[in-house]
Amino acid sequence: MPSSSFWATARQPQWITMLVLALVLATVFVVLSAWQFDQTRTEHSYAEDTETPVELTEIYEPERSISIAEADRIVNLRGEFVPETDVFVAERLQSGEDGYWAVAAFRVEGAPGEQVIPVVRGWTADYTEGVGPAPEGQMALQGRLLPTEAPGPGPRELPYPVLPTLSVAELINLWGEDAYSGFVVDFSEEAIAASSLEPVWVGPQPEGSDINWLNLFYAVEWVVFAGFAFYLWWRLVKDAHERRLEEERLDREWEEQWRAEQLEKHRQQDEHAEERT
Repeated sequence: MPSSSFWATARQPQWITMLVLALVLATVFVVLSAWQFDQTRTEHSYAEDTETPVELTEIYEPERSISIAEADRIVNLRGEFVPETDVFVAERLQSGEDGYWAVAAFRVEGAPGEQVIPVVRGWTADYTEGVGPAPEGQMALQGRLLPTEAPGPGPRELPYPVLPTLSVAELINLWGEDAYSGFVVDFSEEAIAASSLEPVWVGPQPEGSDINWLNLFYAVEWVVFAGFAFYLWWRLVKDAHERRLEEERLDREWEEQWRAEQLEKHRQQDEHAEERT
């Protein structure tokens, strides 16, 4: 703990001025740290009303990624399934049971270039029994629009037509069709027809947030700078205090040496006076 003489040095005008400057700098650093902390979380704000159906062709065009405002919306779409495009996506849970999504290409009426969009028709525990192909003819569907999944990692180990993920990029290569970059999970049950598929329900995505670790690092860094401002002031005052103590010690030593020299001089003068007498 600093001594009272340390605080006597700290109360000198120049060090009080330096302390005020350190307080100003620390305040600025703390404000910057708070701002960086605010930037560490990137909130994902989804569309306020995802459950009111909208026309797919009115909110989303092919050949571009789905934005946050479009993803998770319930959409209406009209058209027909493309024959011989049925595939199955593995490892899809339904009521706690593992199974498959039945997916087929749906040519959207009114879409630019007659692009198709993958539609999840339903769920099955066994894709080899009673699923059947997608129904034929014009129909109207309604379902949730979701962004494409990434392609499955590693070499293909599942037998065709079973896929590890619902990747639009992979489906484009399989189908030879230009497609939207997202897919629709059908809620209308029109795509199930007379098959053994069960309807699939996908709820709206919950709001989430990501931590920006770089901003978090900067926030901590500004706090360190604020602490360093006070440490620098303390260090400067301590150095000044130690210099003053050293100067006082040297003054005392010089004074003691001068007194000793004067005493020795007087002693020698007294000895000489006694010798003359």
